[in-house]
Parts: sequence; structure tokens; C-alpha cells
Amino acid sequence: MTHRLKTGLAFGSAMLCLSAGAGPVMAQPVDEIEAGRDLVEVNCGACHSVGQADASPHEAAPPFRTLSERFPMDALEEAFSDGRIYSGHPDMPEFIATPEQIDAIIAYIASLQG
Repeated sequence: MTHRLKTGLAFGSAMLCLSAGAGPVMAQPVDEIEAGRDLVEVNCGACHSVGQADASPHEAAPPFRTLSERFPMDALEEAFSDGRIYSGHPDMPEFIATPEQIDAIIAYIASLQG
């Protein structure tokens, strides 16, 4: 076995050990998307389409699957960075979310984009 291969294997093993200790962090993408889906279903689903094909109950509320057509995803991240989710639309309530909830909501919305 070459020195380069041994070094690569050692590094890979170390990363595996570190990631094993991080448990939930490594499982984050799927769990984060599911958490985001749950959050938007409860907090946004009364007005917005939050799925792949459903219609928005409120005709003026854009479906979440088309948000990237209106806003770049990084603009959503910046807009939500203070933990407040609000819009200029009078019907949309403001709610405050934790940074983890914001990350989950953005992960879910990003997962819907074509």
C-alpha cells in the first residue's frame, strides 16, 4: 500500500469517526427537508401551495414550487436571516422562526424547485 493511499484511508476513517459522532448533523438533509415541509404545511399551507402539484388555497399566494422563478434562493435566505418571515401582503401573517427552522424551510422550498 502506498503512503498516499494509507494517508487517504486514514483521513477517510477520521472523517467517518467524526461524522458518526455528529449523528443528527449528518442526517440533516432529509430530516431538515421533512422538518421544513412540516413547518410550511402548518404555517403557510392555508394560503400557499406547499407541495409538488397542489393549488394555492389563496389565489394571490404563489406556490412554493415556483418561488425560485420570482426570487433567487439566496435572496430568500437573506430575507429570512433575521428570523422573521413576513411579506408586504396584508393577508400574510408574520411569524418568527429559529435559525434551524429557517434553514429547514429554505431546504424544503429548495427541494421543490425544478
